[in-house]
Amino acid sequence: MTLVIVLAIVIILLSVLFTFVPVMLWISALAAGVKLGIFQLVGMRFRRVIPARVVNPQIKAVKAGLEIETNKLEGHYLAGGNVDRVVNALIAAQRANIDLTFERCAAIDLAGRDVLEAVQMSVNPKVIETPFIAGVAMDGIEVKAKARITVRANIDRLVGGAGEETIIARVGEGIVSTIGSSNHHKDVLENPDMISQTVLSKGLDSGTAFEILSIDIADIDIGKNIGAELQTDQADADKKIAQAKAEERRAMAVAQEQEMKARVEEMRAKVVEAEAEVPMAMAEALKSGNLGVMDYMNMKNVMADTDMRESIGKATGDNEEEHHDDDHKSGGSRNY
Repeated sequence: MTLVIVLAIVIILLSVLFTFVPVMLWISALAAGVKLGIFQLVGMRFRRVIPARVVNPQIKAVKAGLEIETNKLEGHYLAGGNVDRVVNALIAAQRANIDLTFERCAAIDLAGRDVLEAVQMSVNPKVIETPFIAGVAMDGIEVKAKARITVRANIDRLVGGAGEETIIARVGEGIVSTIGSSNHHKDVLENPDMISQTVLSKGLDSGTAFEILSIDIADIDIGKNIGAELQTDQADADKKIAQAKAEERRAMAVAQEQEMKARVEEMRAKVVEAEAEVPMAMAEALKSGNLGVMDYMNMKNVMADTDMRESIGKATGDNEEEHHDDDHKSGGSRNY
């Protein structure tokens, strides 16, 4: 019974030991030629480092002929880096004869860039395709161009260098500038390589994490007649301005007409007021003796004679118009 209890205790202790101490990982490291002590693995446990995340990449590096200290790998893991990706990038750089140290590789990884992809892009350049970029030539015709940019990663500028968006934006600016400086849109259609040559000569990859190898115009197309649209819009705007000015002049004329009508009515009111004062003045003249009765009667006769002459003149004018209309009708019937 005692022997069984002792064996159970031994089994429990061994289980705890093998769980806390990665003995199999230690054996694998020794078999691969990695100088690693068992207490180092225990220390990793205390430092909350997963030993497999450090030891397995180190075994891979040793097998590839790279000598990387365990403390450096553990420090990069504690800093939040991807140890396995860094080791893979160093192996790929060694195979491609690219000078890349562990410190620079770790810095690139901690900066948030995929260092393995950068090394692969240094060996195999990447093609970036831009969307259709529109520019307007001097003759007012819109030209749309799509470019393919062949870039290679620049390891020395991966930390702090701009990304693909900056490359696309700079190339787009160069395309718009080249099209806009062309006298005629046909010049761009005949020689699309002038766009790539002009853009390449500006050194657009400065300050970026890439090196531009070539810029090729993949497609070019004709867009709208921007010049004609602008002229049409300008003519429409001029027409609206002219209509507004004409409406303003009409409104001023109407206002002036209404003002004149008001003045006429005002003058008529003054005439009526003056005429109303005439009988009063005559009565005052008769009363004061300045106007005699015979003078008043003569004045009334003159006024009656004037009214009679006016009525006779109006009647004569109406008869002449009627005779003229009858002659016109009879002449028209005779012509018929």
